[in-house]
Amino acid sequence: MPRFTTSDGLSLHYTDEGEGLPLLCLAGLTRDGRDFDYVAPHLKGVRLIRLDYRGRGQSDWGDHATYTIPVEGRDAVELLDHLGIDRAAILGTSRGGLIAMVLAATVKDRLTGVALNDIGPEIAPAGLDVIKGYLGRNPAWKTHDEAVAKRAAAMTAFENVPESRWREEVEKFYRETPEGLVITYDPRLRDAVLGDGAQPAADLWPLFDALKGLPLCCIRGKNSDLLSDETYAEMCTRRPDMVAVEVPGRGHVPFLDEPESLDALRRWLGMLR
Repeated sequence: MPRFTTSDGLSLHYTDEGEGLPLLCLAGLTRDGRDFDYVAPHLKGVRLIRLDYRGRGQSDWGDHATYTIPVEGRDAVELLDHLGIDRAAILGTSRGGLIAMVLAATVKDRLTGVALNDIGPEIAPAGLDVIKGYLGRNPAWKTHDEAVAKRAAAMTAFENVPESRWREEVEKFYRETPEGLVITYDPRLRDAVLGDGAQPAADLWPLFDALKGLPLCCIRGKNSDLLSDETYAEMCTRRPDMVAVEVPGRGHVPFLDEPESLDALRRWLGMLR
């Protein structure tokens, strides 16, 4: 099992597959490297590196005060150092995209390009409220079967998703126990993220503008409640060279194996070679 030790002593899990352009994949807030299972078979000519953040997946849990974007960005850079990689492209889903923007502002020389999956420099309140509702809490569902049925009914922003896909999702991110389903990440992530919830959101547009000069891609779920139409439009205005696509029938976040997502990623990767 590939692991490395961070500068503050945590053992983090990662995977490193394929040959070619180094592509570091950074997952969503509560998720891990398996976020990219669906797109991985379609990405050719890349060295696909996936990190499990601290407190998620198969990585160690730590002090929840370190479950922050700057620290997780530092972990990402330390993984590149561990692998002897000077520069890499980043495919960031949701929180992973925020980390990518921070890295563009702080260690831009380590990046060859950035692809953002349904994330931008403004987070819509409706989507944030959804996250606050489930973050760090075990679901009420007792079995994977129940979770599949409920999830399929609840995810109204997603269209034409087979039940098998929802089953893959719930089996990845909930453990089935005699007491019911249990989340597969440190529940203290809730305290880390919401501890300063009363504070006004920082202006993240300078972080987006720090991506200037890097090949950039943005994939948005057409029905996203986290990346608004207005924010997406402003991103396109500021970066008219950005590979930008909206995926119909998808909310937050696209799975990345949709035809529109794959076309955008292939065009973006073509800019890096």
